[in-house]
Amino acid sequence: MTASVSTFTAIRYTSSDGLALYARDYPATVDAGADAKVTARLPVICIHGLTRNSADFDELAPLVAAMGRRVIAVDVRGRGHSARDPNPANYNPMVYAGDIIRLMEALGLARAVFVGTSMGGLITMTLAARRLDLIAAAVLNDVGPVLSVRGLQRIAGYAGRCNELANWDDAAAYLRDINACAFPDNSDEEWGKWARRAFEQKDDGQLALRYDPNIATAIQTGKLRPTSLAARMAFRRLARRRPTLLVRGALSDLVEPEQASWMRKAAPELQYAEVPNVGHAPMLTEPEALGAIRTFLAKLP
Repeated sequence: MTASVSTFTAIRYTSSDGLALYARDYPATVDAGADAKVTARLPVICIHGLTRNSADFDELAPLVAAMGRRVIAVDVRGRGHSARDPNPANYNPMVYAGDIIRLMEALGLARAVFVGTSMGGLITMTLAARRLDLIAAAVLNDVGPVLSVRGLQRIAGYAGRCNELANWDDAAAYLRDINACAFPDNSDEEWGKWARRAFEQKDDGQLALRYDPNIATAIQTGKLRPTSLAARMAFRRLARRRPTLLVRGALSDLVEPEQASWMRKAAPELQYAEVPNVGHAPMLTEPEALGAIRTFLAKLP
């Protein structure tokens, strides 16, 4: 299935502590001849990874919208078009989850299906611990309550450490350098596309990453631990009480086979899909990931 033409509108709202936040809103669309009833389906909220932003879903969101679901892709505080927080201590999943609650209240959404990539999945699990009633189902993209130290160390090695770059070729090369291990099949065109998502051009022509470097403080200082009792409890609460799909990159160094096995044993009803020759984290448009998401969503209201 190909997506029908879909555009997004900007959502601007304010956090409980006064920060200006942003999200993309993709209206539900249906292919010609589809049953109009699908437009009443539960909306989907997409939450990106640590150093990313809502643009990561610019290909997935229209595909999901074409299934008859409204899609909201957020810029977590400190990223993209959302304001940077003057207090770096607020860059943590508990605060992020509060921002999602605020967004749902602003939009009048009682429940949603969540798609969380990496940090976005941690936010989803945190939300499950606080307000499970808001979650109808969840897709955890290459993340869980137990993480590999190897992957955390790799991410800590680059997050928040990039200086401004001179041109788009340099930006694409930077992203290739830090992500080629996870996406060995990416073309030059694909790296260029990633650069346009991840960087913004300043008034002086220089390119800078579209996030506050302070977002990386927790992972650089070791405050983000590989696991915790609270994380494991939140995962069990989510995956045992709500339909949950784990998508894992076969090359992932963050959710390795050991961690995936723990999750599947802790929640036997957890649905699982693996994306070959991709690491952390799948873009979710890969055939294996997209097929699993379509099947997963088809069973939901």
